[in-house]
Amino acid sequence: MSAFTARPRTRLFAAATVALAALSLTACNDKLGVQDEGAAQTSTTAPTSTQAPEKTGGTGKTGGSTAGNSTSGNSSTGGDNGSGGTTGSNGGKSNGGKTSGGSGSNSGTNSGSNTSASSVPCSGANTKVTAQSVSRPINHMLLTVTNTGTKTCDLYYYPALNFDDAQSVPPVMKESQPQAVTTLTPGQSGYAAVALAGGDNGTGTNGHTAKSLAVYFFDRNNNSISPAATPALPAKGVYVDDSLRVTYWLSSAQDALTY
Repeated sequence: MSAFTARPRTRLFAAATVALAALSLTACNDKLGVQDEGAAQTSTTAPTSTQAPEKTGGTGKTGGSTAGNSTSGNSSTGGDNGSGGTTGSNGGKSNGGKTSGGSGSNSGTNSGSNTSASSVPCSGANTKVTAQSVSRPINHMLLTVTNTGTKTCDLYYYPALNFDDAQSVPPVMKESQPQAVTTLTPGQSGYAAVALAGGDNGTGTNGHTAKSLAVYFFDRNNNSISPAATPALPAKGVYVDDSLRVTYWLSSAQDALTY
């Protein structure tokens, strides 16, 4: 009887063992199922990492902004083109354009001022002439002509002198001819020397004392122009004779008095 009883117990124990194994297997399957779901979630998360480049792509907007700046740079380049002066209105859209336009305007003003500043012949109308006796060289007088006008004037050739309404003018000392025309800006002076008489004591012929003087000027074509200048002579007058001569107009009094 005890042997019979042991067999059913053994079978019952085996059945219990099988049941426990089945439960363990089921539990393992359940755990695996949870892990599978977790893996699924992980794979679901993967697209999220795929979306990250889209945010990085947002950085591309920054790149677009940079491109915009580059476009602005092109606009600045357009301002440079505007500096050419052909399209001043376009240049005006940028500071650079305005500056370039102003520069073009200045260039035009300078060009105009150069045209208006073209020289004219010196004459009694735009100069003041003085006559001064000098101690050296002896029997010499220095003429000083100053530009009193608003434009540059040219002293062509030499002064044509007329003492006391004489019938002729004294000859010029050819050796005194300058290499270029003497030009006077407003306020500037030119000079000419006058050899009044020959010898230390005025030993020339037909000498006399002159009381008045008229100074005539020439134009570019060697034509006498009016009005004449009438500088005052010393109160006692100046002694002149047939040796009377004059230098060309020069830019230096020292140069004039070397003849």
